[in-house]
Amino acid sequence: MAEHEALRARIRSLTEGETDQVALMATVVCELHHSDARFDWTGFYRVTEPGLLKIGPYQGGHGCLAIPFERGVCGACARTGEPQIVVDVEAFPDHIACSSSTRSELVLPVRDASGALIAVLDIDSDRPAAFTEADAEALAQILEDVFGHVAA
Repeated sequence: MAEHEALRARIRSLTEGETDQVALMATVVCELHHSDARFDWTGFYRVTEPGLLKIGPYQGGHGCLAIPFERGVCGACARTGEPQIVVDVEAFPDHIACSSSTRSELVLPVRDASGALIAVLDIDSDRPAAFTEADAEALAQILEDVFGHVAA
């Protein structure tokens, strides 16, 4: 990911002292979305009840309003707690096509200070194989910086 240390420092600076999850999500998603040309849609899906994600702050075209843990890439991330790097969404079983332009996807779990899953960060690209393990690691560090101290 281009300049991930500078991005990480900028996001830390912008979010320092804030504890409201939605305000943090809105700020993070805005910074991420405008930081990298590969990011066609960038957003959070929040855990709103057991087994269900609902759309949170995002940048880009409309997203899906609700995603059960049993469906799609975001659901797989929420269900397993593991990052999902999908090089070709057409090849992912049960992919939910919120946008026809999406070719690849990166989804990361978002945890609060207690370690509870509060959301997933979903980044879609209109380019195939747009994301790497290094991207996932850099973004995971940013998410830990921002949400790792926030209470439920």
